[in-house]
Amino acid sequence: MSLDRTVAVVTGATKGIGRGVARELARHGARVFATGRSAPGHEPDDEQITSIRCDHRVDGQVNDAFTRILREGSAIDILVNNVWAGYERMVEDGDFTWTKPFWEQPLWRWDAMFAAGVRASYLASQLAAPSMIARRRGLIVNISTWAAQKHIANVAYGVSKAATDKMTADMATELKPHGVAAVSLYPGLVRTEKVMEAAQWLDLSNSESPEFIGRAVAALAEDPDVLRHTGKVLVAASLGIEYGFTDIDGKTPRPLTLADV
Repeated sequence: MSLDRTVAVVTGATKGIGRGVARELARHGARVFATGRSAPGHEPDDEQITSIRCDHRVDGQVNDAFTRILREGSAIDILVNNVWAGYERMVEDGDFTWTKPFWEQPLWRWDAMFAAGVRASYLASQLAAPSMIARRRGLIVNISTWAAQKHIANVAYGVSKAATDKMTADMATELKPHGVAAVSLYPGLVRTEKVMEAAQWLDLSNSESPEFIGRAVAALAEDPDVLRHTGKVLVAASLGIEYGFTDIDGKTPRPLTLADV
């Protein structure tokens, strides 16, 4: 199958994973609407990507964005919920608060992870689902992490990602009778702009490009039997093995397990 004549929405696509997913879906033939608080710059091969400035914490902006997408695209076939504000301001006044115990965490961090994270994905899914249900096909991908299943960094992070996975599972239950799939997708260590700023301190030997995550989404979207995956947690690197795609450098990243993280 091809993604020609399909419409994809990628939230939080200004940079990082979201931008890589948007570019890869466009490369596979989809018309892509990329949302973010700042519109990403365009490159020569980005003609199929329409950038929409949208703060997913502001319901009015989100509603306006999806109204425009449905007007210009007529339908939504793929929704990738990538928007996330949880990694902002890890250092406050020179103090690295990201890994502090919950009683020393700033409360705004919890709010950020749920507002521009879980809630944002919930609202975007609400707005995209009717179009998919009407045509009895579609795919919702919620970007999540192993923090949903294991303590990593801080309590708020784990709870928000666990909520994302539970939201995915329950959405899948309600969407499956309508032919629409919903999955949680776990990337590995992704070479985003922020990660590459710290590249000299990191082992990138098993890392993934942002486009690799896009290839995982594309493989799912092109699978006529994608409903067999609905409600599940999927690891991007495992999908690479299942569907036979590699990263942009030709490598096949090793899938991480709960024991590895």
